[in-house]
Amino acid sequence: MQNNHLLKVALAQIAPVWLNKLKTIEKIKNYISEAGDKDCDLVVFGEALLPGYPYWVALTDGAVFESKIQKEIHAHYIRNAIQLEAGDLDSICALAKEHKIAVYLGTIERATNRGGHSLYCSLVYINKDGEIKSVHRKLQPTYEERLTWSPGDGNGLQVHPLKDFTLGGLNCWENWMPLSRTALYAMGENVHIAVWPGAIRNTIDITRFIAKESRSFVLSVSGLMRKEDFPKDTPHVDLILEKAPAILSDGGSCIAKPTGEWLIEPIVNQEGLFIETLDINNVYEERQNFDVAGHYSRPDVTQLTINRDRQSILKMK
Repeated sequence: MQNNHLLKVALAQIAPVWLNKLKTIEKIKNYISEAGDKDCDLVVFGEALLPGYPYWVALTDGAVFESKIQKEIHAHYIRNAIQLEAGDLDSICALAKEHKIAVYLGTIERATNRGGHSLYCSLVYINKDGEIKSVHRKLQPTYEERLTWSPGDGNGLQVHPLKDFTLGGLNCWENWMPLSRTALYAMGENVHIAVWPGAIRNTIDITRFIAKESRSFVLSVSGLMRKEDFPKDTPHVDLILEKAPAILSDGGSCIAKPTGEWLIEPIVNQEGLFIETLDINNVYEERQNFDVAGHYSRPDVTQLTINRDRQSILKMK
């Protein structure tokens, strides 16, 4: 008999086959299968994992205008980005359905409704039936990310039911944006998914802070990236490696309880699948004295408005 008050979750802290869409998809599928074989209800992957984070920008003078080097690496990035409408995630969706496991996956999306050439850092949610239920395009790329990623919109600010739980997710520094967090809280989120390219300096503080603020479980899931993870056929790989440190992303994946205490402390420099079970009663207990979107809110004084429109320059009539 299914215990709907329990949720078995897997944090997949892995490195991509960097900027190789097909090989990274195969690696992701292996981890989905492993999590499914271990009877997990949910598996989460880090920010921009498919096909990878744009590390080259900070290593190769990415802000140089009209640089042939930057154009060639960016073109390679575009070729390996995800087009949902072309079915790039179909095999992952089919595997999620086969294993009856939900998936949060960080991707780089070539958005066809924005012309098909600009890139978005998109967090995709796939349910246990293998259906893509939301695609959240990162609202504000951070610092050097703006040289290669486009700003997203509010369409993907959504939550999803899974057993007795309600899931929501944000990309990286979006988790520092209080109004974005509040939007998810107001929709009933009690498991917050925070995905990162991989740095314990990010996850070690904010994971516990969000848990205390929201009285929810918080899953911070990061990627890994080491100097040896750059494929040798990457355009201008020698130039990228020239200034690359030995470790570019050290992970830091972790889970905080609704009390702010650790369920899984941050894990660094270790690739693998890290599994724990969440109990919804822990949320209910902590909401007794504080519920940020419920009895501890004052909608007569302050309210939040969300624009969920998918942004496009083209309006069809």
